[in-house]
Amino acid sequence: MAIRELAESIDRPMIRRHRLEFSPYRTFTRAEWARLRADTPMTLDEQDLEQLAGIKVPLSIIEVEEVYLPLTRLLNLYVAAAQELHAITTRFLGKGNGAAGGEGKMPFIIGLAGSVAVGKSTTARVLQALLARWPNHPRVDLVTTDGFLLPNRELEARGLMNRKGFPESFNTARLLNFLADVKAGRPAITAPVYSHFNYDVMPDQVVVVDRPDILVVEGLNVLQPATLPRHGEAIPFVSDFFDFSIYIDADADVIGRWYVERFMRLRETAFRDPAAYFHRYAQLKEDEARATAKEIWRSINLRNLKENILPTRQRSDLILRKGLEHGVEEVALRKL
Repeated sequence: MAIRELAESIDRPMIRRHRLEFSPYRTFTRAEWARLRADTPMTLDEQDLEQLAGIKVPLSIIEVEEVYLPLTRLLNLYVAAAQELHAITTRFLGKGNGAAGGEGKMPFIIGLAGSVAVGKSTTARVLQALLARWPNHPRVDLVTTDGFLLPNRELEARGLMNRKGFPESFNTARLLNFLADVKAGRPAITAPVYSHFNYDVMPDQVVVVDRPDILVVEGLNVLQPATLPRHGEAIPFVSDFFDFSIYIDADADVIGRWYVERFMRLRETAFRDPAAYFHRYAQLKEDEARATAKEIWRSINLRNLKENILPTRQRSDLILRKGLEHGVEEVALRKL
């Protein structure tokens, strides 16, 4: 063999012959995951599910039993472990019982990420309802990061209305300060409220978070990392405050179909109100409305999914993979 050929054979990456098969996740079929429910009791009834389900997001007793009860059992164990670790650290630091809130508990924060129309809000409400029924953490709050969007007037001034939901459209500093206050156990912290009816942040409305046992934070870009500084100084990520993170996943074309279905449903309901921001879409013919929904999905939401949301999937602790009818078909849990 010539010297050049020998050198090239050495330089060829060995990974081609020894491809890495390692995955940071352990994957479960739905049936395998459902068995992990063990003896966790079902604490919701059909009436509860009707109130928790979203537009065009079906929610059945079976879905809760097979997917969300095992998940809340796991989360309950994580919460207990985190509280014990916090107590141990507090004793090590010689602080006695003077932990956050004066009760020796550190709020457990769950981040929930995923695309527009993938069912994040429904999942967040189900988790809140189920977790609040566990006896050792009855206070469970829910905050959506939509409230931390910049107001429309500011988005318009910056030319960002067509990038609403992209990372640059959020008041990230305010969100970080809010999460820092929650983690510090400060009382009566306020978070802004977003109205999908008005398509804007409501300046005169807030939600109060007062030292919860668990806080669920739901949003598009909650797993988005910050740009790392060259000087090495600390720049916090939103996910730095999470004790556990969940990503709701589905094929992009399937989510797009769900988006269009939701849009058409809203066209027949909320959009009919003359005061609604999107009232103009209620006047469109059905084929025009469907074409409009597809264009909004393609030009804004699909782009945001591909550029910003989907790349954060592998940063989550748990991935819920959905099928065509919104049912979770596969669960991936990050290995410890």
